[in-house]
Amino acid sequence: MTTPRPARRRDAAATRQALLDAARELFGVRGYDRTTLRDVAERAGVDAALVARYFGGKVDLYLAAIAAEPPLFGPDDDAPLLNRLVQSILRRTDTAGVGPVGRAILQRAVDDEIREAARAHIAQRVLDPLSDRLAARGIEQPRLRAEVVTAALLGIAAARSSGNLTALADAAPDELIPLGSELLTRLTE
Repeated sequence: MTTPRPARRRDAAATRQALLDAARELFGVRGYDRTTLRDVAERAGVDAALVARYFGGKVDLYLAAIAAEPPLFGPDDDAPLLNRLVQSILRRTDTAGVGPVGRAILQRAVDDEIREAARAHIAQRVLDPLSDRLAARGIEQPRLRAEVVTAALLGIAAARSSGNLTALADAAPDELIPLGSELLTRLTE
């Protein structure tokens, strides 16, 4: 007579988090179109059927990955905002690629729902705080300037990540942060 095997303990929260982490990484590196749900499940070390169980479909997983992006900076951070933005985006790009939000903003062929979620996310995290600070200082066209700063940062991150501009790709983040901050400061004066 065989004794029944004890059921394996499942940790739904850990599985969901592993899927989100894998999705953020793969969507950030490969983009939406070149990432499959099977790839995400494999990277997370779980069965592909669990993606549907926890998130529904690919669009829902992508939207969840965007929503799960960690904050760029905390409210009590005392470094100047632009310097924090440059530091955060460059360091994050070096460790995880451009990321799903950046890719959704940069790519033209993205589902409308994804594009809108990325826009709302980047507005809340970057554009609104920067625009509000510029407006409070009486700077003309604060929203446009905030968007130019954001586009410049995303462009630097994407070019660095691609490796096609070798000096940019080879530079240490500590070399780029002051240069990026200096460039962006000029846009916000």
